[in-house]
Amino acid sequence: MISRSQSKARAIARTEVPLWRVFGVLFLAAALTLMAGLTRAQDTTTSHGLSQFGELKYPADYPYFDYVNPNAPFGGEYSTWAFGTFDSMNPYITKGSAAGSSSVFIESLMAGNADEPDSVYGLIAESVEYPADRSWAIFNLRPEAKFSDGTPVMASDVVFTHYTFLEKGIPSYRAIMEAEIASVEAIGDHQVKFTFLAPSEDNTNLLLAAGAPVLSEAQFADRDFAESTLDPLMGTGPYVLESMDVGKQLVYVYNPDYWAADLPINVGNNNFERIRFEYYADPTAAFEGFKAGEYLFRTENSSQAWAQNYTFPAVESGYVAKEELVNGNIGSAQGFFFNLHREKFEDPRVREAIGMAFNFEWSNKTLFFGLYARVDSFFKNSDLEAQGMIPDDERAILEPYAADLPASVFTEEAYSPPVSGENQIDRSVIRAAGKLLDDAGWTIQDGVRKNAAGEQLTIEFLNYSPLFDRIINPYLENLERLGIEANNNRVDSAQYTERTRAREFDIMISTYGNSITPGLGLRQTYGSENANVPSRNRAGLENPAIDALVERIITSQTRDDLNLNTRALDRALRAMHIWVPQWFKDVHTVAYWDVYSYPDPALSPFALGASSYWWWDAEKAAKLEAEGAL
Repeated sequence: MISRSQSKARAIARTEVPLWRVFGVLFLAAALTLMAGLTRAQDTTTSHGLSQFGELKYPADYPYFDYVNPNAPFGGEYSTWAFGTFDSMNPYITKGSAAGSSSVFIESLMAGNADEPDSVYGLIAESVEYPADRSWAIFNLRPEAKFSDGTPVMASDVVFTHYTFLEKGIPSYRAIMEAEIASVEAIGDHQVKFTFLAPSEDNTNLLLAAGAPVLSEAQFADRDFAESTLDPLMGTGPYVLESMDVGKQLVYVYNPDYWAADLPINVGNNNFERIRFEYYADPTAAFEGFKAGEYLFRTENSSQAWAQNYTFPAVESGYVAKEELVNGNIGSAQGFFFNLHREKFEDPRVREAIGMAFNFEWSNKTLFFGLYARVDSFFKNSDLEAQGMIPDDERAILEPYAADLPASVFTEEAYSPPVSGENQIDRSVIRAAGKLLDDAGWTIQDGVRKNAAGEQLTIEFLNYSPLFDRIINPYLENLERLGIEANNNRVDSAQYTERTRAREFDIMISTYGNSITPGLGLRQTYGSENANVPSRNRAGLENPAIDALVERIITSQTRDDLNLNTRALDRALRAMHIWVPQWFKDVHTVAYWDVYSYPDPALSPFALGASSYWWWDAEKAAKLEAEGAL
């Protein structure tokens, strides 16, 4: 175990691939296309990192990332809460409900950072080598890389992980990898070669390979990867499991023998000896636990709680800090998503009408205390968001696919939901929604909406949180004014996961976590190949025009091209009404017992990093302890 009294030199050496970038880099950075900071040898390029457009910010000899505190002290505990429960510690399979933090053990060949949206740097792999046509890539593994049990990472482990994921992992992962990678082979103990199905003019496939996670082949000599288990995966990461109370608590402890402690990519990260998650079945109980000091850090997602609940004595005395910190990410595409496999939702006019009945303005004033803005784009608050009437450059992209797109793409402004009153939904909005339903064949019969066959239009909202009851229930009243019978079915988190994976719902609540540098991950979220398997394509969207637009984005050669192609995709998606957009805010709303400190948050716009490059402030903690606050 590591004590707080260890030297500063040892303290600043430890680091990790933080929780916010473990495995997510596979999809977040998969579109990266151009290299920089490179050295050339004959007809191949060797690089310590990859950047999508232009040069890497950090050269090969960088000491640490600009946004970290290289002198951050080590020790203490980062503690937060998680909702629901878990019965698995493998997040890469469809069986079981995995703990949300169970990917903490796993590192990838290369990893991203918090101040560049489209760059990755060597982690398990020291460098990558590839030819001009990018038909293959060789990753040179660091000989010192080790799993948490001290065994070395071999090229064969990378090969094992790839083919195991293809055979037994998440289906959407397999769909992406099979479409791009022909083979993965060990060509030495510490060299692994990815051969791609076709040459490429960009680095898309290189970065797909660079984001590959690495598991230990030896761990699965007598264990089936596909079976759900509470035995954690063994990886190369800086933390290992210390203790578990199933469905109640998980505690991870820093591995004092972490192999990558001295790497520049890690300096100033991993500043906590322990990371603890307290599980709660009820958000109200979780908040009471925070007030009581059962855990010390909280990202607040409820505007009502943010506006009203942080007046308890510990806040008023300054023991608990309440802050709004910079969030430079695009606005999350959060909304009510339709199950497009349901026949009643086939007509986009029906979906649009249902969406019009949601009165955001009333909700924001009455329920959210005016803290939110309406999200109407899948890439809100960025240069990727479509605006106004279609410009000529977007029209040129979209016209070849006109047969598979709504006509409104070319004749109307990029769709934004109608603005209604803060006191009640406007009658004009209800009338317009009613006409759409009439035109779609759902007319008022005996006071309710029915189709020509006499079938009533009914809707079920599948919900997992009591916090959403106050949002959904007023929405139901507006739908009833349209003659639609709607209900709110709240289930536990395990049932919600099971039903949404099986697409057993009418409307669900979800967030499409798009990237400011979108790429191959778009296939998971919008691609037809993922419409009928458990995936991030929650709505089950199948559309050849969308598929083609996704491919245009993936092969974009410049940032300007990427932005333009994504705006075209955004315009098309919004016209299809696959969701009822909800809301977003451009800050992190956080509260924490004042035992933590952090670097300037403006320097790390793409991640909050609380569990990674924040640190335990022993002086602050001693003060709270002396005053009996903790």
